Amino acid sequence: MGTVDFHSHFFSRTFFETLAGQSKLPGDVESRLATVSKRTGIELPEAGLDAHLARWTADLDAKGVDHLVSFASVPEEAPILAEATRASKGRLIPMALVNLAAPGAEKAIEARMAEGFAGVLVFPAMHHYQLGDEACRPALEALNAAGGVCYVHCGILVVKLRDILGLPRPYDLAYANPLGIVPAAGAFPDIRFVVPHFGAGFLRETLMLGAQCENVYVDTSSSNGWLKTQPTPMTLQDAYSRALGVYGPERILFGTDSGIFPAGWRADRRAEQLEVMRALGLSEPDQDAILGGNARRLLKL
Repeated sequence: MGTVDFHSHFFSRTFFETLAGQSKLPGDVESRLATVSKRTGIELPEAGLDAHLARWTADLDAKGVDHLVSFASVPEEAPILAEATRASKGRLIPMALVNLAAPGAEKAIEARMAEGFAGVLVFPAMHHYQLGDEACRPALEALNAAGGVCYVHCGILVVKLRDILGLPRPYDLAYANPLGIVPAAGAFPDIRFVVPHFGAGFLRETLMLGAQCENVYVDTSSSNGWLKTQPTPMTLQDAYSRALGVYGPERILFGTDSGIFPAGWRADRRAEQLEVMRALGLSEPDQDAILGGNARRLLKL
């Protein structure tokens, strides 16, 4: 079986234009985007869908990736990701950014799920709520009824593109603790909650969450730069080992956090994680579960 990447960003032209439109940098949207490209080396996608989707598809083909769970990283991007999902014939598995505590969030979830989205991506630290807040219950009820996944970003959150565009950082780490998921996971045992990046600095809390709630999964995505924040030296292999001790190989989801070109899909991160899994002595069936089997079961692929 090929790889299923459970964590990527589609990052269409709409995404970049939306953030550039919010910036107060001099010039129009196009000049701001030119600044971003020059400072980061990002190859900005063309307007429209066809060329961007074709580039992603070719890259996935070349690197042996069967499915890509991909996020609409701003609400404005959801329609184009829905269109890309249909055009990809199921190759892309879409997730929509939703503020669970916002009025009408349940309607947004119902609409996205009706369009074929697999679930939602939520940022409590950005929108300043806890999943156990009463304001989130209608949205979680809608997600539960639709059988959707709830992807909860916890821990450190830095969006370099926002920094370059001079956009404020609204993130409050007081809302970023994975233990804030416990009340929601307990109230909605049929929702599968996913914590990316091993908790992005809150590894201990992520392990406690996984021990408490069997409907919580963890993903392995990103460069895992959070390792540098730990009070004692820690490697990716250490993080994997600790996660395996609590979540087991059946609740760990492989991810890369891929999203931009020219890097494209991050095969280097798969290679790095395969090396870690082999060093830990994981059997081939357990490696296959992490690299795609668990995602297939969770998403009914």
